[in-house]
Amino acid sequence: MKPDLKPAPQPATTQARRPWPRAVLFDLDDTLWPIAPVILQAEQTLFAWLSSNAPRVAQRFTIDSLRQARLELLASRPEFQLDLGALRRAGLLAAFEQAGEDTAKVELAMVEFFAARNAVTPYDDVLPGLLRLKSRVLLGAVTNGNADLQTIGLAHHFQASVSAPQFGRAKPDPAIFHAACAALGVAPHEAVYVGDDLILDVQGAQRAGLRGVWMNRTASRRHLEEGVAPDAIVANFDELIAWLRHEFG
Repeated sequence: MKPDLKPAPQPATTQARRPWPRAVLFDLDDTLWPIAPVILQAEQTLFAWLSSNAPRVAQRFTIDSLRQARLELLASRPEFQLDLGALRRAGLLAAFEQAGEDTAKVELAMVEFFAARNAVTPYDDVLPGLLRLKSRVLLGAVTNGNADLQTIGLAHHFQASVSAPQFGRAKPDPAIFHAACAALGVAPHEAVYVGDDLILDVQGAQRAGLRGVWMNRTASRRHLEEGVAPDAIVANFDELIAWLRHEFG
């Protein structure tokens, strides 16, 4: 008589986790560093330079009146929204001409401004977070601004960087997200985009086919007011990495 053979118990199966995204892309200003105090300091640095090197401009204008003139110029020429550096240059050129100052100095003034504009201080979690992520995914940047990652000293962490002034299209246009994905060699659905702006960054990325993560460092609840549903809401890189691990294993 044969013994009663029972099949060996099988180990419980676990649901397969989705693979990690191949790339994580970031906005820059107010996502990796605070920008408002930097711009304020840069404008003060520029005006001090004007006082020494273009005194007629400094005597005729103030920081506030130069800013107001730029806003009026932007209102009349909205194409400058694509390149705020070009807007500032045009505003300075007009101010130099009105003050009777040598317009050849405008480029020197812009060099002074951009040096100060790129003197940013990343949030404490940024550098450790980039180092942790770069061992797992490709890193990219998409910005509407004119931050220079090379000058800032972070360029070596990113395999691709696309800026609106250079590309000619700005967030939330899907084209700029697609260009960054193409530069990294990944499809949009293989990428996550992280930014502080709900419309430009999160919704823009989602409509381009990427997952959109809101970097919400201030515990804001604006997403409820604006009707945007981020794929995730994180306050820092630690929470971003924790979400990636939970979501993708």
